[in-house]
Amino acid sequence: MATAIEFNHVGKQYRLGLVSTKTLSHDFNRWWQTAILKKEDPYLKIGETNDRATAGHSEYVWALRDIDFNVEQGDVVGIIGKNGAGKSTLLKLLSKVTGPTVGTIRARGRIGALLEVGTGFHPEMTGRENIYMNGAIMGMSKAEISKKLDEIIDFSGCERYIDTPVKRYSSGMTVRLGFAVAAHLDPEILVVDEVLAVGDAEFQKKAIGKMQEVSRGEGRTVLFVSHNMASIRSLCNNGVLLENGKVRYTGSIESVVNEYLINRSIVHSSNLMERFNNKPLPSSYIESVIFKGANGNDISSAMAGEPLDIVINFHNGLKRNAKINVGIYDSLGDKRLHLSTEYVCQESSFRDKQNGSAVFHFDKCPLPGGSYVFNVTFWVQGERLDWVQNMISLDVTDGDFYHCGKVPSSKENHILLDYKCEIR
Repeated sequence: MATAIEFNHVGKQYRLGLVSTKTLSHDFNRWWQTAILKKEDPYLKIGETNDRATAGHSEYVWALRDIDFNVEQGDVVGIIGKNGAGKSTLLKLLSKVTGPTVGTIRARGRIGALLEVGTGFHPEMTGRENIYMNGAIMGMSKAEISKKLDEIIDFSGCERYIDTPVKRYSSGMTVRLGFAVAAHLDPEILVVDEVLAVGDAEFQKKAIGKMQEVSRGEGRTVLFVSHNMASIRSLCNNGVLLENGKVRYTGSIESVVNEYLINRSIVHSSNLMERFNNKPLPSSYIESVIFKGANGNDISSAMAGEPLDIVINFHNGLKRNAKINVGIYDSLGDKRLHLSTEYVCQESSFRDKQNGSAVFHFDKCPLPGGSYVFNVTFWVQGERLDWVQNMISLDVTDGDFYHCGKVPSSKENHILLDYKCEIR
């Protein structure tokens, strides 16, 4: 199979805060080394890894460094990683929005790109005019674009506004039209950033269906960036995991997603007081979250169908009406359950308790096998005073929930419900 895209030791360096090298002597030195002596830019050797969580000491940062991989024609490749890993920068380099600092990129065929909202559109021009302009940029003739025009407009759902300047479009309308243009003007390579998240659910489903059609039915190459692991898994066959501007892992999409999920920075800790780090405590806060099993003992993992208590210890210094909400998310980031004292307790129950516990009890744990993250919020008098996010996790193993000798599949069940059925 032919290679559609080649990244050969590609790097992209940025200077933080200022353009140029800041000083006249540095600018002159760069010009002398590169233009006269035909040597490498001396300032490219300076710079730090792109880790947004640390302060750093250099004025230069490598948004991408030593990116080296190939994409075969017809492949659908998911680019995943944390915020700031370099995903969008990679797509911008491929789309020639900006150029690489070092290395080379070879792409065989026309590239249709949907990056940030509005990229490639002129706000003063109408939707129709922008379609023709984008097609011309891709090297298409007016006749070729006109042949596709009705199909593009119909797919975008913006027919009523197609002769209105794009500056008056909402972000969702702009994304709709942008994707329709990128997908229908016969690009050999389709590049899509997570901008699709701006669209509504109906359009996201429509767009993913079109990408599947483009890749599987027409044999074109797709590069797709998203934080939605379910979309990545359903659409892509291969993946690339970026971390701090470098390629950490490549392979089948299942192996890449698993590598990403395993290494997420979730603290397996129920004691939450250490997060304050000797800072002044708020008036009301969550002290700890503890999981208890059938015998009342603390547990670090649960089994589907077995008793489970979620014990949330709190401090309510204001002694006012309050409520506690719990969001339970699976490994893909999808919300599985929402629990709240608001539905099963009186908010006034908190009023006389400066220190207390909210206990959510399940006779049978309703979660199928998997790893889950718990986000907890503490509301007092309608104001959110504490929010614990991505710090509490629980592993659940599959179990005989219905006591029938069969284990329900986690792929078939969002949650497990205890129900009855009669054959009459």
